[in-house]
Parts: sequence; structure tokens; C-alpha cells
Amino acid sequence: MTLEEKAGQMTQVNHLNVMENKDAIAEYGIGSLLSGGGAGPGGEAGGTAEEWADMYDEYQRAALRSRLGIPLIYGVDAVHGHNNVVGATIFPHNIGLGATRDPGLVHRIQKITREEVLGTGIDWNFSPAVTVPRDDRWGRTYEGFGEVPQLVKRLGYASIQGLQGRDLGHETVAATAKHYVADGGTTWGTGDSGYRIDQGDARMSEKELRKIHLPPYRAAVRADAATVMASFSSWNGLKMHQHEYLVTDVLKGELGFEGVVVSDWGGVRQVEGDSYAEKVRKSINAGVDMIMVPDDYEQNIEAIVSEVRAGRISQERIDDAVRRILDLKFEMELFEKPFTDRSYTDDVGAPEHREVAREAVARSQVLLKNEGVLPLSADSGKDIVVGGKTADNLGYQMGGWSITWQGGSGDTTEGTTFWEALQEETEGTGTDVRFVGTDTGQDFSGDIGLWVGGETPYAEGFGDDGDLQLSRADTEQLNDICAKTDVCVAMLVSGRPMIIDEELKTADAFVASWLPGTEGAGMTDVLFGHEPFRGRLPVTWPSSVDQEPINRGDGQKPLFRMGYGLRN
Repeated sequence: MTLEEKAGQMTQVNHLNVMENKDAIAEYGIGSLLSGGGAGPGGEAGGTAEEWADMYDEYQRAALRSRLGIPLIYGVDAVHGHNNVVGATIFPHNIGLGATRDPGLVHRIQKITREEVLGTGIDWNFSPAVTVPRDDRWGRTYEGFGEVPQLVKRLGYASIQGLQGRDLGHETVAATAKHYVADGGTTWGTGDSGYRIDQGDARMSEKELRKIHLPPYRAAVRADAATVMASFSSWNGLKMHQHEYLVTDVLKGELGFEGVVVSDWGGVRQVEGDSYAEKVRKSINAGVDMIMVPDDYEQNIEAIVSEVRAGRISQERIDDAVRRILDLKFEMELFEKPFTDRSYTDDVGAPEHREVAREAVARSQVLLKNEGVLPLSADSGKDIVVGGKTADNLGYQMGGWSITWQGGSGDTTEGTTFWEALQEETEGTGTDVRFVGTDTGQDFSGDIGLWVGGETPYAEGFGDDGDLQLSRADTEQLNDICAKTDVCVAMLVSGRPMIIDEELKTADAFVASWLPGTEGAGMTDVLFGHEPFRGRLPVTWPSSVDQEPINRGDGQKPLFRMGYGLRN
């Protein structure tokens, strides 16, 4: 291989940047493409499984026209199911899976995700996040399984095994343990890119880093994770993308990681340096093997080549990186079977997959309060009033990283809202159900009031929140419904704990529903007793935002301790 071809293999490009010039893939020997959040077929958000498969195969054909015929490896963020694809099964976000504490369930979920990802041709998933979120104000809290490494280790291991199986091959998907390391331990007020805590600085001792944040990566290496993604964040002022001690000495040396270290989206540009070439040099010398550019691939390739020729990056370091990348492609059998296995395509969003998602939703529900009102009876003949902005909004029910990066509102894909599930539950029972949505000033009176609300979708630093308060509209409507009904149940849809002291007093029963995904029937399953409440809090629930960061064993008195969850 020429130096330029090696540099091309080390370059990962957002597909939008070669969509109109696919010949560039072969010309520059580009090693990998990705779809950033919302970057589907034709450059639009969404797209069907068939459209994704067609897109993947077209790009792969372009890559195979290169001098060496090296296939692409294509990455996506399928972080709660294949959440980029219209019609795919979307599971609860990781914080909800953390509430189940069930590695077997997580393994099944990731095996389904593997099959649905394969049905679109994709062979690399930027998942799971094995972050240990320690501050609920962080906008990525819901991407973590919980606040303690023991829980994250178990579920992260199961996730990787579910995606990759026993051995990598054309029927598996390469997993990514991310974001290395301590992205969940950053300090409020240190955020980068205009954020308040996201991409910030983890100000802690090495002892704390090793005790809290490194163990999930030890487990990921034991699970044979194919790749690890470097974090945007810093440790005591030094960006992870240039942290040779943590990436090379600890991850590759001490932990024995033999796979590919990939940068995060444009993460190299945050590295200290007067030029892009200097930033590339520092990142590669620190141990980054593939750079998620994601746009100016020519500049990236030129930077790698120039730094090697100037003697500032060794040929040995380049060869090590390229060997890791090619080893992964050989293990994935991409040279023998580079195109989509269409036998998986028709199974994207299959009913049996959705049943597992429904089970996961039910298992993730955490009962915070119950004054003897749950479970409800569907055939009681009583009037049920349903309100809240999330009750009949699939986009809100799914949260961020759903069809688009930041998520959306309404029917952005196929699924069942809470309201639709409730109608099906009570059909033909004599129970009258009435949906009031978010309207005010109308008659909320009834025997039973059900309120479903909480956060609207967000992803990453856009979700950094120094208040953690429900909106005034949410609180007012909950108060109105509870004042006009005999029994009032609140279901909080959120990616993290919220400050709910007053709301908790208002409702007769209160449920933490997290971000359930497409299968809202899992919520009604526990309300009506078809499934018991079994979820337990994977994080500590603060009584005041002033307690943040609050975690198990830190001496503070929370509203609910980690592990809390009532049974019925």
C-alpha cells in the first residue's frame, strides 16, 4: 500500500460528503463512511431498510473500484435499536435498560439490533455507550446504563456480545465501546463547543478514574469489543483525543485492546494545535487509528501524509493503525461478502422484535409512588382522562437519537403511543377513555386521570440542563387533572431524574418511564397489571438540583436512592 492509501484507510467520512461524488471513495481509498444522526439515504433523515441497503451497496461498489479493492466499513449510531431507519424497532434508551438490570434482556435487544442493522447493510455500530454518568444535568445521561461501574460493566458486556456474537463475521456487527474515558465524569461549567458540561473536563484523580470510569472498558475488552471511540472530553485539562497515556499506555497496553480506536465526530479538531496537521499528528501519535473527519477528507489525508513524510508520525504507527483497520475488515468477512445480506432486510421492525421491545419497556418502568391505586382495571367501567404532551406523541416517547440526531415530534416512524395502547387495552370493556392532550381550560373530570409528560427530545450537549425542572405547562396540567379526578397517575417520560418533589405529592401514583421507544404498550402493560413493576432506579434521584452531582454513597440524602423501586 502507498502512504496515501494507508491514510485513506484511516479516514472516515460522513456519506453526505461523497454522495454526489462517489468516485472519490476509490480515488482516495477512503476506508470508512458513516451516517451522522439524520443522514439517511439521499441525504434525508429516515429512509426505509431497503433504501438504506441500496445506499450501502452503491457506496461499497464504489470502494471496490479502487486500486486495491478494499471494501468500506460503514458506521451508524444505532444506540437504541436501529434508530435511524423508518420502521425499525426502537428500544428504550440505555438508562431504561439499566433499570431492568437484566443482561439477558440486553443481549436479546442487541441481537435484534444486530439483525436489523445487517438488514440495511451496515456493519459497524457506534454502540454501546459504557459511560458512567455522574451528573444528571449532563445531556447524555440517558445514554448510560447507570451511575455505578458494576452495572455498566454487566450490561455493556452483554451489549457487545449481542452485537458481535461469539466471533466477528459477516453475520455480526462490530460494536464500539464509547466514549473513552470518563465522559460521564465531567465537571459542570467546563463544557466545550458551547455546552455547559458535555465535552467538558473530568477533574479527578487517576485513582477515581480507574475506580469509576475505567472498569467498563476492561469489561469491553474482555467482551472483544471491535472498536473503542475516544471521548470529546478531557481529563484534567488534556483532551482524550491526544491523551497518549490513556489511549496507548492504558487502553492498548495495560488493557490489551487490539481493535480500532476511532475518533468522535470532528473530535480531532478540538485537540491543541496551530494547524489541522498538528492536531492530526497529536491524535494519531496518542493512539487514534481512524479519524472521523467527517467532512474534509482531502485535508485529512494530506495532513497524515505530510506529517509522516516530515517524520513527525512514524511509519510504524501508521502501519499499526492500518493493520488494525484491515484486520477488522477481514474479521468481518467484508472482502468475501461486501454487500447487504438481504435475508435480514424484511425482518427490520418485525412483530417478534417489537414484542421484545414491549417487554423491555414494561421491565424498565420504575414505580416511585403508589397509594394503593395500581394496578388499574381495564374493565372497571370507569372514565379515564388522559393528558400530557407525550401521551400521544411518538417522537417524544422515543427521545433523542430517533430518526434524527436530536429526535423530533409526532409520527416520525412506526410505533404505538401510550394513548394508542390505552385505547387498545380498554376497547370493548365499557371503560370510557378521553384524550385531552395539552389543552387547558376544558373539563378534566373523570374517575381516573393519567398524565404522561416530561422532557422533549434532545441529544448530547443540547440537553445540558442546570434546572431539571418540568415545564410550567406540564406541572399545571398535572395539577388540573389530579384536581378533577378521583385517582391520578403520573408517568414521567425523561432521559434522567427530574426535580419532582411537588408533583410527587400531587399524584396518587408516580412512574419513571424513561424514554421507552416505539412500543408504548409496555407502559400500559404495567399500569393494568399484565406485567408487574420490576424496574429499579439505575441512578440516584435528587430532591433538589443543588444536590448535583449526587451519587450512591456520597453522603447526601436523595429523594430516592439508587436501586429504589416499588412492587405492586
